[in-house]
Amino acid sequence: MTTEKCLAIISLEEMEFFAYHGFYEEEQKIGNKYSVDVHIEADVSKAVYSDKLADTLNYESVYQIVVEEMQRPTRLLEHLAQRIIDSILQKFFIAEKVSVSVSKFNPPVGGVCRKAKVFLQKSRY
Repeated sequence: MTTEKCLAIISLEEMEFFAYHGFYEEEQKIGNKYSVDVHIEADVSKAVYSDKLADTLNYESVYQIVVEEMQRPTRLLEHLAQRIIDSILQKFFIAEKVSVSVSKFNPPVGGVCRKAKVFLQKSRY
């Protein structure tokens, strides 16, 4: 077994939710469809040799974090993305960098727009 650091990017992509986020009161009442992508850069040095789930990120746990945050209405997508990042960094100590993008389908912009997207990235250090 080596002592070298082994970094991986672990991703959950195109998770879809119906939620009640938005700046306008109407958005928080009628809801909308959202898509979330999460990319986590993590030190998986132990996992590549141990083959144990406890030594890496559990995808199901990451998904549950996103579910919980999506259920809490938020006015700004930036705030929502930050909450998801903070929760992931708090739960997974091997996570070194987390990137989250949140897309709102058919945002109320006064014209045709398929999605509005916010991409946020934060490093532990």
